[in-house]
Amino acid sequence: MNYQTIFITGAASGLGRALALALSGPGRHLYLADCNATGLEATRAGCHEKGATARTTCLDVTDQEAMTRWCTQDADRAIDLLLACAGVTGGVDALDKEQAAFESPEQIRRMMAVNLDGALNAILPVMERMRSQPLQKSGRLSRHRGQICAIASVAGLVSYPGTPSYSASKAALDRFLVASGAYSRRAGIHLSSVCCSFVATPMVAQNRFPMPGLMNVEDATAHILRGLVRRKRRIICPSWLVLGSRFMDVLPIRLAEFYYTRQPTGRPGSMPGVDTPGCKDQPEQASRT
Repeated sequence: MNYQTIFITGAASGLGRALALALSGPGRHLYLADCNATGLEATRAGCHEKGATARTTCLDVTDQEAMTRWCTQDADRAIDLLLACAGVTGGVDALDKEQAAFESPEQIRRMMAVNLDGALNAILPVMERMRSQPLQKSGRLSRHRGQICAIASVAGLVSYPGTPSYSASKAALDRFLVASGAYSRRAGIHLSSVCCSFVATPMVAQNRFPMPGLMNVEDATAHILRGLVRRKRRIICPSWLVLGSRFMDVLPIRLAEFYYTRQPTGRPGSMPGVDTPGCKDQPEQASRT
């Protein structure tokens, strides 16, 4: 695809950085946002080395006003692609004396604020901007104004006891994109939701359990880009894990829970907590996709 102007959130590390570098080249203009200034600068330098121009903005995606300003800058330039990659993850605390496990209210609200509201803070203003862009016609893709892709998760396809707010936030994001895309594509705005398993970013190294379907960043990036070229509404990988998750979600709840609560993946207390709000000049907590 001829992506000339690309906006990316979560660009300081993980998939956000990998996608920024993969899409960089002469004639490409990248607008990069993240709350990690150090990582953001490293991504910008890498994009420049590949011949692209890159402009960085250090912000928190939960700041709606700041995000709107970021999304509406250089209004005379058409946006070809938005990649909403910012996200955080975390699980329930260790089992208590009653063998129960909970997430803190602060973690739950932060998870929803970053993974859902933070994504929408980019998607909604960019979608409005794309609606006013000229309609392009090229080849078999007869109607095209722009493309929006957000990183959801295979966890959004199940009700996983170890990561309830993460699963819920990603489920809402995935359903919004998949459902909205049915009509937005008629206006030439193509939406994609990425439902992958674990990707080898700095965050997953902190997980204290086996990670099924673990992918390296390069393979995940290549898979996402292939899906974008094909205008896939839901980009999945690995397919065996996604299909298995879809099957698990139709089982009776108690039966699915019987299986999940006996797995090492996402066991209570095995995941780090969510970072506190605010921009930090230090390595960010990269998210599971």
